[in-house]
Amino acid sequence: MPPIGFSTGSLAFGNFRLGLQMVEGQRAAAIELSALREGELVDLVSAIDELELDQFSYIAVHAPSKLERLTEEFVVDQLKKVAHRGWPIVLHPDVVRVAELWRPFGGLLCIENMDIRKSTGRTTNELNDIFEILPEASLCFDIGHARQVDPTMSEAELILKTFQRRIRQVHVSSVGSKSNHEPLNFGATRAFQRVAHLLPADTPIILETPVLREQLHEEILAARDALCVG
Repeated sequence: MPPIGFSTGSLAFGNFRLGLQMVEGQRAAAIELSALREGELVDLVSAIDELELDQFSYIAVHAPSKLERLTEEFVVDQLKKVAHRGWPIVLHPDVVRVAELWRPFGGLLCIENMDIRKSTGRTTNELNDIFEILPEASLCFDIGHARQVDPTMSEAELILKTFQRRIRQVHVSSVGSKSNHEPLNFGATRAFQRVAHLLPADTPIILETPVLREQLHEEILAARDALCVG
């Protein structure tokens, strides 16, 4: 059974410590430490050595989704401390401006497919453009984003078939009309089940659903149902 867990950013907006506290002792074997906003990055990287992470068999870090104050060079330098531990680094493709800076991360760089707000990284063709300049990068398949881009799940199926060997983890949530992440619902579950068989076995599952601590176990069960796991 693949490790399943949560993004700290979905559980506790902008507070990875609180997100970790929420999953402590829960049946979560995976965690994504979120520095989605650039102001969170230095604090997260500085705290890594002090964090209690023994319960997790899979750990990833989500890099900032946009750079307005920090330079690409600075962010890459910070993330080297993450890569040194062998943890995947989830990155939005539009953050990449100088590909040469990111190539040394190799397969630890985990490009995420995007929602409809973005101008790139949404479809198979757009992802292919990214992987041409980052040929060793892996894929964080966001199944909720894929459904928002194409509710028929045809694009999701094409992404999965085209980049199956690159998939390192999957993001799971319902995605609203304003691209906000929501708890899993019936429609999303049924849609995800149509392509779940294309996910490589044992792919780590990261839930981006904003739920309360007492709802964590139920949401994990819902994710297993949506992806036909166990």
